Amino acid sequence: MPKTHPHAEATYRVIAFDDGAFGVEVSIPDSHPTRVSMFKTKTDAEAWITEHRRRVQSQTESGRGFRRSSGPGW
Repeated sequence: MPKTHPHAEATYRVIAFDDGAFGVEVSIPDSHPTRVSMFKTKTDAEAWITEHRRRVQSQTESGRGFRRSSGPGW
């Protein structure tokens, strides 16, 4: 039976910090939200979301083992 990636049902929200930086709040069903930060611009945060969704989709389709990325914020 194929495994579902833990982030397959995640929702993402860009959040602004008081210092002008941005972060991403990642919410996974039945789990506490987590924040990924610091991004200099909202566009950088949105690009991280797009790339993260792409990696999740790729790993889900390939059936590869799921492991933590060494990329920013994870």
